[in-house]
Amino acid sequence: MKLWKIIEKLVNLLAEIFGRFGWLILLYCMFLGITDVFLRYVLNSPSLWIATTVQFAMVLMACVGGAYALNDDTFVKLDLFYANFSDRKKAICDIITVVFTFMFLVVLVWKGWQSGMMSLKLKQVTPTSVPIPLYPLKIFIPVSGVVMILVVLKKLVNDIITVVTGVSPKKRSAMP
Repeated sequence: MKLWKIIEKLVNLLAEIFGRFGWLILLYCMFLGITDVFLRYVLNSPSLWIATTVQFAMVLMACVGGAYALNDDTFVKLDLFYANFSDRKKAICDIITVVFTFMFLVVLVWKGWQSGMMSLKLKQVTPTSVPIPLYPLKIFIPVSGVVMILVVLKKLVNDIITVVTGVSPKKRSAMP
C-alpha cells in the first residue's frame, strides 16, 4: 500500500506540473493575444508570428490541461444520475467507462507518435510567413497522452479499491 501511495503522489505531481505549465501558457496566450490586437488595430502594424504562436500554445494548453483536469475530476460530466450514486456505484461506472477512455488515449498516443515522427522526418513547419517547426508540438501530443494514461490507471486502481472496500479515495485519505 505504501508503494501505491508513492505512485499516486508521483502521478499527482506530474499532473500538477502540467497544470502549472498550462497556467503559464494561458498567461502567454492572453498577453500576446492582447498585444496582437493592439498592434493590428491600434498601430495598424500586424504581427507575422503572434497569431501562429498563440494557436500553437493553445494546442499545448489543451494537452496539459487534459491531464490536469482529469486528475482533479474537473472534466464536465453528466451528473444527472451519477451525482446521486454511492461511492461504490460511481466507482463501478468509472471502471466501465475507463475502457472507452483508455481506447481513445491509446489511439491518441499511437497515431500522435506516428504523426510526430513523420513531422520530424519531413521537418514540417507552419505554412505562414514565419515558419515555426511543428514537430515539437506533434511529439508533445502523445507525451501528454501517456501522462493521461497514467492518470487513468491511477483512477482505475482507486476505483477498484473503492469497489472492494466501499471507501472512496477522499474518505481513505481522511482516515488516520
